[in-house]
Amino acid sequence: MKTTSRHGRFFGIGVGPGDPGLIPVKAVNILNSVDVIFCASSSKNNHSLAVNIAGPHLKENVPVRKLAFPMTMDKDTARRSWLMHTRTILDELKQGKDAAFLTLGDPLIYSTYGYLLRYLKQDQPELHIETVPGITSFQAAAAATNTILVEGEESLLLLSGVHGGDKLRELSSKVDSVVFLKAYKNISDICTALEETARMDAALGVVRCGFTDQEIFQDIRELCSLDPRYWTLIISRKGEEK
Repeated sequence: MKTTSRHGRFFGIGVGPGDPGLIPVKAVNILNSVDVIFCASSSKNNHSLAVNIAGPHLKENVPVRKLAFPMTMDKDTARRSWLMHTRTILDELKQGKDAAFLTLGDPLIYSTYGYLLRYLKQDQPELHIETVPGITSFQAAAAATNTILVEGEESLLLLSGVHGGDKLRELSSKVDSVVFLKAYKNISDICTALEETARMDAALGVVRCGFTDQEIFQDIRELCSLDPRYWTLIISRKGEEK
């Protein structure tokens, strides 16, 4: 499994939206071979959903290193955190160990892995890095609701809901289907934007997609009337009322 260099190999593994059965076979094979597992956790606790999802596929007694990332908008604080965790990972790789970093969904879509990838490549350009794609929450949500995302010459707009619905207001007329991830804290403004852009009747919501307590809201107004819920996503397909 080791490369010819003195460094071990680094893998970015997308564990999917929540169902352990949706982890790619390639990712399972890698998880059964690496020497150490890394994952992100909040600086406020030591919990990792990604590890829970991947748990059935991890080999016995493999070390799991949880890296705490502060939830901050301060760029200097965030940068120090990324650099510190990059050094932690490199310390293992320099011992010739193969390591994997677990992330929910896909590693390259709104993921902490992307920041680590950037810093690792800057620090060690010759490092063997392999990214294994994962099923995203919006793909799983579309499957769970039998919703066609795009077909023919249609377009799909993927948005973060962190700053509300302004991007939808700006771009709605130019796309056919819209997906909001991270719609939790600003769902009120997102719902307002759906109304303003005449997309409310074509929208649905999924909360905790892929988990055993998954909730589907075919009437998005019902979801909009509730208190914000973590792991909320919204899909709206132009011209298709629910």
